[in-house]
Order: sequence, then structure tokens, then C-alpha cells
Amino acid sequence: MRTIAPLTKLIFTVFVTLWAIMLQSLPALTLLILVQVIMLIFSKVGKTVFKGIASLFVFAGMLAGIQYVFNQDIMLASVTAAKMSAMTLVFFLLLSTTRMQDLSAALVLQCHMPYEYAFMLTTALRFIPDFLAETKAIQEAQACRGYTIEGNILRRLLSYMAIIKPLVLKAVTKSETMALSLELRGFGNKKTRSFGNDVKLNLSDYTLLLSMLMITSYVVAKIY
Repeated sequence: MRTIAPLTKLIFTVFVTLWAIMLQSLPALTLLILVQVIMLIFSKVGKTVFKGIASLFVFAGMLAGIQYVFNQDIMLASVTAAKMSAMTLVFFLLLSTTRMQDLSAALVLQCHMPYEYAFMLTTALRFIPDFLAETKAIQEAQACRGYTIEGNILRRLLSYMAIIKPLVLKAVTKSETMALSLELRGFGNKKTRSFGNDVKLNLSDYTLLLSMLMITSYVVAKIY
């Protein structure tokens, strides 16, 4: 996946999201998840990504359990959890195999998005790992103060407020600092930007795009 152009990865993200929405078969959704996990393995991403995927699967299991409690339909609960996992995994794949500079260049040069919006999008994506690291640091700091997550689900959710509050305050502080830094650098004064990144499509990109179109046609034909 690292040799694929950023635009192709963006389109792949859109297509996988559409497939996850359209598919109602648990085996098909499981296959989609498995293919994405295999792609992540062959992309040689870091251990942190797989830890995040493990947390995702745990959350998906909790989601399925909660839905089963209310609906008493294990198949519906499983399909819902699989859909959420498939749609989230593709973002793991996009973010862990694509540099933000290349993604910004693809959005501006190929998708013709205004660079201000492309910058905002890629900046938000760039800070996701930072927020995860800060969450872990805050949790460890609170644990030193005697913070524990125990009790039923409601009590645990309320306990997480001890982590969410300082995390939100840090996020607001960081955003204000970045806004001031961008203003001092004159961000937005120039209407054009130059990108040195090579984000052109090659043969493998066109092959993958054609494959995505064929798969989408097959899924639509099966459903309708």
C-alpha cells in the first residue's frame, strides 16, 4: 500500500466505506475486514497500529453486546459491529501508510480542494496519534493519584471523565497555540501553494481503481 498513490488510497477509503454500508452479509464483511488486516500486515506498519486495531475489535465486541441486549438479535449485532470495524480499519490503513504531506498534495492538486481545507483535514488526522498518546499519559498520571476504572458500565463511563476533561483542555490549548502560530506565519495570505510531492497515478493505481469499480458493480448487482 505504501507504493500506491495517495489519491488511490482516498478513493479506496471511500469505496470500502460504501461496501461496508451496502453489505449485509456477515461472511462478506468478515472477508472485507480480513483483507484490510492482511494489507496492514504486508504494509509493515508499527505495533502501535495493531494495538489500536485490537482496541477497535474490543470496542466492536462491546457494541455488539450492547445492541444484542436491546434487540435480542445476535446476527444484527454482529453485522453492525463488523460494519463499524470495516469502516474504521480502512482509516487505519490510510493514515498508517500515507504521509500527511502527500495526502495534502493529493487533495489540493488532484481533488482541487482549497489548501486551507486540506490543511485543516490533514492536521486533524495528524493529531490523532498525539491525542492517543496524551490519553495514555493522562490515564497513567491519574492512576498515580489513585484513579481506577471499576464497577459497572455506567460507573466506568463516568470514571472516564477524569481522563476526558484534561484531554479536552489540552486539545483546546493546542488548537489555540497552533492558530496563533499560523497567524504569525501569515497562513492564508497567499492564494496559491507549491507542492513538491509526486502524487501522480501509475499503472498499479489504475489497476486498483478498475478492480474497485468491478467489485462495486458486483456488489450492487447482488443487492439490487
